[in-house]
Amino acid sequence: MYSIIIFLASAFVRLTALFNAKSKLFVEGRKGIFARLSRAFENNTHPVLWIHCASLGEFEQGRPIIESFKREFSNYQVLLTFFSPSGYEVRKNYEFANHIFYLPWDTRGNAKRFVDIVKPAIAIFIKYEFWHYYSRTLSAKGIPVLSVSSIFREQQAFFKFYGSKQRKTLSYFNYFFVQNDESRKLLSFIGITNATVAGDTRFDRVNQIVSQRKEIDVAKNFKASDNVFVVGSAWSEDMEVLAPAIIEKKGNLKFIIAPHEIHESSIVAIEKALEVRTIRYSKAVSTTDLKSFDVLIIDNMGMLSSLYQYGEYAYVGGAFGKGLHNILEAACYGIPIFFGNKNYKKFKEATDLIMRGGAFEVGDYADFKTKLESLTNRPENYLLASEVTRSYVTENLGATRKVMDYCHKILDR
Repeated sequence: MYSIIIFLASAFVRLTALFNAKSKLFVEGRKGIFARLSRAFENNTHPVLWIHCASLGEFEQGRPIIESFKREFSNYQVLLTFFSPSGYEVRKNYEFANHIFYLPWDTRGNAKRFVDIVKPAIAIFIKYEFWHYYSRTLSAKGIPVLSVSSIFREQQAFFKFYGSKQRKTLSYFNYFFVQNDESRKLLSFIGITNATVAGDTRFDRVNQIVSQRKEIDVAKNFKASDNVFVVGSAWSEDMEVLAPAIIEKKGNLKFIIAPHEIHESSIVAIEKALEVRTIRYSKAVSTTDLKSFDVLIIDNMGMLSSLYQYGEYAYVGGAFGKGLHNILEAACYGIPIFFGNKNYKKFKEATDLIMRGGAFEVGDYADFKTKLESLTNRPENYLLASEVTRSYVTENLGATRKVMDYCHKILDR
């Protein structure tokens, strides 16, 4: 049944590749892949770490492992594979990996051929990646297989009466570094005890980014001595909630807005919705006096993680659409965080911080106003929320170190 599902899925992707750009990349990227793999590894004399990520989000969890591994096991080569084009196409030139490929479909033949070519000394799969034939083939050859930043829920097939195949797949893994105790308990329930609660390696990655933050003179001058609300990855649905508040708070609270899309129409739409003085970052660079402006609109990419340092509050977009964007960067600065109330529950950090009182989901402007004023009017509430976000990040650091210690244990022999 599993093989049939894989066959049907691959056939569906090949069909949609005729009219879907992402599917086309998915198919084209796998053409001749074994020949390319053979050329890449034919003269290799170094041990290989194979690390697999589904897409870009999982890559951010795998990244601190890769970079730590390269520092501590300098004689190893790193093979990084992706399942999705959204990961591969963005990170296909990632400097810390020696080889970057798409992962061939998980069939018995593909798995054997892949492992025979690469000959990994260790394999690490990130979060939800549990491929049956790959893990079985690695296990049969005595190659250690680790699952990192994995998270399990009771609704998954592993824990259902019909999930024997899925449970068998898990049995091929040497160790699980799970994100929370619930995941560890679920694994224990089905007889898997080779697991520890390590947390999410994204915390290590984000903390590293924040520790290397850059001073942004424009944002610093814009803030001056005023309180600032930093809005990251804002979509139009987010701005519908925020715009009335921005207008109402004129003179009392400044806003830095980093839109999710920075093309001209998006910037213009934000400017038209706000009845306050706005200035774009590109124009503010040459402006000496920014104190009179109420809103700074960021019309470039790549500086959001550093912008949060100028905020007393943060709003992170995306939850009214496909999904909440990264809130950990804001949390690292120890400030209260707001986001939409539609699509955030699949993000553990969001639900954790809401429960603890460091983050707030909002449904509309009235809801946002009420929750914001509960912080602005009561300093003790603000201080508590700030401490919650700060301590939440601190207590979740160290997952990468736990994984690396285990790697030393099994490889330094």
